[in-house]
Amino acid sequence: MRVLVTGGSGLVGMAIQRVVQEERAGCEGEEWIFLSSKDANLTSMKETRDLFKKHQPSHVIHLAAMVGGLFKNLKSNLDFWRNNIHINDNVLQAAHEVGVVKVISCLSTCIFPDKTTYPIDETMIHNGPPHESNFGYAYAKRMVDVQNRAYFQQHGRHYTAVIPTNVFGPHDNFSIEDGHVLPGLIHKTYIAKKEGKPLVVWGSGTPQRQFVYSLDLARLLLWVLMEYPEVEPIILSVGEEDEVSIKDAADAVVQALDFKGQVVYDKSKSDGQLKKTASNAKLCRYRPDFRFTPFKQALKETCDWFVTNYDTARK
Repeated sequence: MRVLVTGGSGLVGMAIQRVVQEERAGCEGEEWIFLSSKDANLTSMKETRDLFKKHQPSHVIHLAAMVGGLFKNLKSNLDFWRNNIHINDNVLQAAHEVGVVKVISCLSTCIFPDKTTYPIDETMIHNGPPHESNFGYAYAKRMVDVQNRAYFQQHGRHYTAVIPTNVFGPHDNFSIEDGHVLPGLIHKTYIAKKEGKPLVVWGSGTPQRQFVYSLDLARLLLWVLMEYPEVEPIILSVGEEDEVSIKDAADAVVQALDFKGQVVYDKSKSDGQLKKTASNAKLCRYRPDFRFTPFKQALKETCDWFVTNYDTARK
């Protein structure tokens, strides 16, 4: 079993590396290959083909993508569409050509329709347009599900996809301008504390999100790789009852970093989607035993990692 992980140096890839090292050490017959953007430009079919021919994987966890937070998406929807369409098509086709048994691609809850009923589940992906703020990224990711079904129909390939909610943890992109909400908040709070200035949170603080710790997601991805039998995608998320507002998340970051200053909400900034509550009922049917790391504990571990690794962290 030779597992190729694209995007292996990113948030989720680094979490998988850690879980494999700590929890699968000694598992015979497994070889893990973690790739970064330095190994190949996956928007190039030739480079992608060459990469797969070189490594000859039997299994693939496909994490590589052009990603960014709300404000980067708002500015660059075309870039998000084109780059991700090329990456996903090249990876899936190259995997098929070398006979990969199973591919797991990582999607996002932003692929779901903007106007919908809640909670959203795996059957609702294609029921309407996604939120306009990141429609390029969302449609490109939706097409992975279409392509997986087509590979199964035409070639019998068991390629599938997982849909995590908001992922955070060590090795995240903590960019304030381009990162996701939680790592951005962590970085902003760190600077505000250091400079003795107020913490300015963009938006009203009212949107609701389900946050998943990267190490929990890594463990679930390994389960999907080894045991999940479907081509249909599966949502990997904490429960609806664990949803928190951006204000709650900001308060938790303030507590984790022991910030004593003023917190101000800049309501002139966009909130993005107000909610995208996802159902993890399908996951619970398969894995009723799985326990997620409590949000505040996972957040404290992430903040501690960021402080310790501030000089080298992506930001």
